[in-house]
Amino acid sequence: MLPGVYIDKKKNGELNYRASITIDKKHISLGSYTSEIQASAAYSLAKKIMEDTSYSCLNYQESSPLKYDKYVSLINLRDNHLYFSNPIYIRRRDFSYFYSPFEELKFDMDDLFYFSQHKIMCRGNHYFVAEYGMQTSIKERFGIRSFSVEGRDFVFVNSDSLDFRRENLKIINHFYGVTEIEKKLRKQYKATIHVKSNYVIGVYQTEKEAAIAYNKAADTLTKNGFDKEFFQNYVEDLSNKEYAEIYSRLKISDRIINLKPSLK
Repeated sequence: MLPGVYIDKKKNGELNYRASITIDKKHISLGSYTSEIQASAAYSLAKKIMEDTSYSCLNYQESSPLKYDKYVSLINLRDNHLYFSNPIYIRRRDFSYFYSPFEELKFDMDDLFYFSQHKIMCRGNHYFVAEYGMQTSIKERFGIRSFSVEGRDFVFVNSDSLDFRRENLKIINHFYGVTEIEKKLRKQYKATIHVKSNYVIGVYQTEKEAAIAYNKAADTLTKNGFDKEFFQNYVEDLSNKEYAEIYSRLKISDRIINLKPSLK
């Protein structure tokens, strides 16, 4: 057998060629191949990467015998002496998760443990990880709710929508139906609810009050007979008693209080 190549048999009897390399006493699998030549090419490239710093995460070739995630992992091992099975490259203050040669997600070092343990997946423009049998959105992990609209509810400061470093994320509106406005040179919060068209619930002094006012409007419309599942805002850091007190004293628009479903 060629160096770095091992052979085994599949259940159907076909031969399978595995490539691996040992670096600093650590055995690293490089992948399985249908031919000894392919497996040997993967091993040879892995050796070159570990010896030649001209190989970087940004000059990957599609014809490479190594998968891209393995390619990135080896470069990180070479430069930082740390091996991750996920395609992570670390720097002094942050790190990148290279989903593909053209998709580089950036994170703070505080998130390194999490993303070294969770593989990022993508469907359309939606990046997520599998966690406890569910899909966890990358955006939601950083406080960007599923209903949020870029430019209105949040912005990426440097316009890079894959840069999730906290200094690059500015969350404007944390709650559904709530928009920050400026009134008399002061920040206030307008709550709006949609029932066939948008209805203004009211303007409030704090974001949490506006979020609770939205919930109150949704409850009112449900009681009025509207057959619609209204989103409910979850407001953290409030006890049930505190929430109930705010809910009780908040005023909402008379238009919403008196709004009834149209008869068919």
